[in-house]
Amino acid sequence: MFDNLTEKLNSVFKSLSGRGRITEANISDAMRDIRKALLEADVNYQIAKQFCNDVRQAALGAEVIKSLHPGQVLVKIVNDELAKLMGPVDSKIYFVSPGPTVIMLAGLQGSGKTTTAAKLAKYIVSKGKKPLLAADDLQRPAAIEQLKILGEQLGIPVYTEDSKDAVKVAKNSLKYAKEHGNDVVILDTAGRLHVDQEMMDEISNVAKATSPHQIYLVCDSMTGQDAVNSAKEFNERLELDGVILTKLDGDARGGAALSIKAVTGKPIKFVGIGEKLDKLEEFHPDRMASRILGMGDVVTLVERAQEQFDADEAAKMQQKMAKGSFGFDDFLKQMQSIKNMGGMKDMLKLIPGVGSQLGDMDLDDKSTNRIEGIVHSMTGRERSDPELIDSPRRRRIAAGSGVDAAEVAGLVKTFKRSRDLMKTLSGGGKLGMIKSLFSGGLNMDSLGAMMGGGKKIKQRSKRKSVIDRKGKRKRR
Repeated sequence: MFDNLTEKLNSVFKSLSGRGRITEANISDAMRDIRKALLEADVNYQIAKQFCNDVRQAALGAEVIKSLHPGQVLVKIVNDELAKLMGPVDSKIYFVSPGPTVIMLAGLQGSGKTTTAAKLAKYIVSKGKKPLLAADDLQRPAAIEQLKILGEQLGIPVYTEDSKDAVKVAKNSLKYAKEHGNDVVILDTAGRLHVDQEMMDEISNVAKATSPHQIYLVCDSMTGQDAVNSAKEFNERLELDGVILTKLDGDARGGAALSIKAVTGKPIKFVGIGEKLDKLEEFHPDRMASRILGMGDVVTLVERAQEQFDADEAAKMQQKMAKGSFGFDDFLKQMQSIKNMGGMKDMLKLIPGVGSQLGDMDLDDKSTNRIEGIVHSMTGRERSDPELIDSPRRRRIAAGSGVDAAEVAGLVKTFKRSRDLMKTLSGGGKLGMIKSLFSGGLNMDSLGAMMGGGKKIKQRSKRKSVIDRKGKRKRR
């Protein structure tokens, strides 16, 4: 996310790295480039202008101007100002007692509102609550059926009614929740392709009839300033409590995330970072600022690790590795845990200094699925003892998994290297994984070989080709 903005901001910081100190002249050049980068990221013009003024004032402070590391100083200032621009942190859902707590979701059609309702319900379940999803989008024909399917996948009840009266359905859903012990009701209201009076009247009437405790606007972050403008219009009519930004994983610009709080005055509560129903994150401005600047997000990484890596299971894995009995079945378990954390590449992007090393390395789900296919084509004995896999067995496994025998050989050959990586990721319990990554245990060549099935994966290189004295081309 925000790849374009991250690249351009880092270019500005690098341009200052060779300067002796921050001066009014070079900070003016840097601010011009930062303002341009923000505008290209679809950030509101007034916000971009004010942001640069705030950074300039902080950078020209008495202590900062004496710094011998202007690039580093500017990174810190921009990081703080970004966090301030998007903050403060306000991801808490305020539950009432006695219930049910009523949460109404509003938004334009196509913003991902129905899927977000299901994601939010799953999140609320993790807080020990019993939510009810209410299908109150009576305009879009597939909305009710979509919510029913999502609710069934999650094991969360969905209230539906054969009616065209959105107010009636909403009121009846609250009555149903009280009768069936559901302490939270999430209303999925109707949207339109654009803001119009009919839609606003309908959701206003629903709000008056149900008195929701919280109203969240669901916005597609990829629409940039359109999302900000619609948020402003909704807020004037509904008095929003917060915003949920969807599709943030596909947003290379970041304009909505950087503008919406300043324009509406309403906090970003959650962000959607993928299509799966567990891809809803609490929004933390300081963490997002670090990601935008390419500085990683260690806290989020630790939280994901704590959710996926069981301490007892990790201890068992350690014992197996210590005995040399760690096999491909154990390897697959660890791969699944990493996929549940968001995938290898997404996970590594959260580690400071590692994301920039990834280049074009292919670490997506297709790579892991290919490896899983090879392993599943092995017999139980072969998975436990890879030393058994000779040439005939490699050919059989290759035929069963639809790959070349050389690829099977490559995976087996690099298993020891990948096993070392799994040891790094599971060692020392839940948090030992993170400590090991920072202590230098992560080897990018080993990672590339593992994910490529034994083939070394090419990474983007900015080294120039030169001709040595013997006339041979070499890299530097």
